[in-house]
Amino acid sequence: MTSIRTIGNRRELMVDDWLIDRLENVRPKLHEPVSGSVAIQLDRPWEGPANFGVSVFAHRGRYLLYYRAMTVNQGDDRGVLCVAVSADGSTWTKPALGLVASAGCRDTNIIATDAGKAVFQYNGSPWLDTRPGVPENERIKAQVIEPLSGAEQTALNDPAGPKRVVFYGSGDGFTFHKVEPQPELVSDLPNCFDGGNTMFWSEVEQAYVFYYRYCDVYEGAKGIFRRSIARTTSADFRHWSESVPMTYGDTPREQFYINNTQPYFRAPHLYVALAARFMERRQAITEAQAAAIGLQTLGPHRFFKDCSDGVLLTSRAGSTRYDRAFMETFIRPGLGASNWGSRTNYPATGILPCGTDRMMLFVSRHFMQNSWHIERMLLRTDGFASITAPWHGGEMLTKPVIFTGKELALNYRTSAPGFVRVELQDAGGQPIPGYTLDDCPEIIGDEIERCVAWKQGTDVSRLAGQPVRLRFTMKDADLFAFQFR
Repeated sequence: MTSIRTIGNRRELMVDDWLIDRLENVRPKLHEPVSGSVAIQLDRPWEGPANFGVSVFAHRGRYLLYYRAMTVNQGDDRGVLCVAVSADGSTWTKPALGLVASAGCRDTNIIATDAGKAVFQYNGSPWLDTRPGVPENERIKAQVIEPLSGAEQTALNDPAGPKRVVFYGSGDGFTFHKVEPQPELVSDLPNCFDGGNTMFWSEVEQAYVFYYRYCDVYEGAKGIFRRSIARTTSADFRHWSESVPMTYGDTPREQFYINNTQPYFRAPHLYVALAARFMERRQAITEAQAAAIGLQTLGPHRFFKDCSDGVLLTSRAGSTRYDRAFMETFIRPGLGASNWGSRTNYPATGILPCGTDRMMLFVSRHFMQNSWHIERMLLRTDGFASITAPWHGGEMLTKPVIFTGKELALNYRTSAPGFVRVELQDAGGQPIPGYTLDDCPEIIGDEIERCVAWKQGTDVSRLAGQPVRLRFTMKDADLFAFQFR
């Protein structure tokens, strides 16, 4: 028997098959973001080609973008964490904070502790703690990794053995203090916490959720690694559950350097991960091309023997599985040899609204080159993926769902001759009188939220609380999301 899905008034995106019972001549389609221009680039002496985008979020009426600034001079393999600010997400400035001096300059944009130390080196990860009741001077948090052995962890050295996460808090996002008492977050998974660590407060799970990188295949002496992601949670921030490795269904295993898992701001039960897919030893450019674009080295690393891109993973609150509805790339490297070096095209943590009909995300480009920059990318609201129908038409039938609300709203688009129509059926698949296809005029256009109207109107409240199926018939159209509200 087909499972009944309880969706309440949640917005459901077409990013997985959780609601889908049958597809006929329609298919899931991944949509790629488009460039929204360069956000920041190298223009400070304490920055360098090993810069790396970390996270971006909105706080107190402005956007904060954090990135690692890391030169390759004098064996630098730690870097410092810097910040850029913006009023609109498009135009960014690097504030002269005056907290940490570097390269002979005092007015840098390097964030620091209240003791004036730049401790957020190599893999520091600031994030916005949205849990109600959090003290305002700890609303922004950041963490660093501390090996229990006492050894130093850097970009070129990952000490063996367990490591702990050390947390700092801030009210302005510039000056941080150590959180007391410290949470008890320790892992002994191989290569744990070595970059790409993402934390947030989940209003759905009523818990903090932490996703971090480890290696599920690890033979350090042989240089054999396979990078994956683990998850742990905490209801009180202090005590954490045992870490659980994430699974990926029956899809081919790939390596993910960073995961960037976050609740989607319009559907917080859906966690969207803009993960960096690392294609180890898959070489796209020659050594001569690497030299021509000025690709630099760091220690023993040569950055033209691998390539990488951004992919879309999703998960649902409470799940230990990533759904990989799409193996295809979400963020392509693009034209030019500069985009095909190792560890470039890595997304930063953060997907943010940009007006009412678009959202923005950020991607690091040209790693280990003097042309390094962070690019702002734009995408339709809810527009990660759709169910798309060809000109000849097709349909999607959902599993039985139980909803709350009075109206059904769609995020959709059609061509001029295209359309979407919706039929509501009972759990057994019989059309419900008043909500049949014949009762639903063709819906045409391109809208983020459009209420479905049948001949009798838009009200569906009499069906709330009982299992119903949604039958979408479509022609030359995309369905991105729907919501009972």
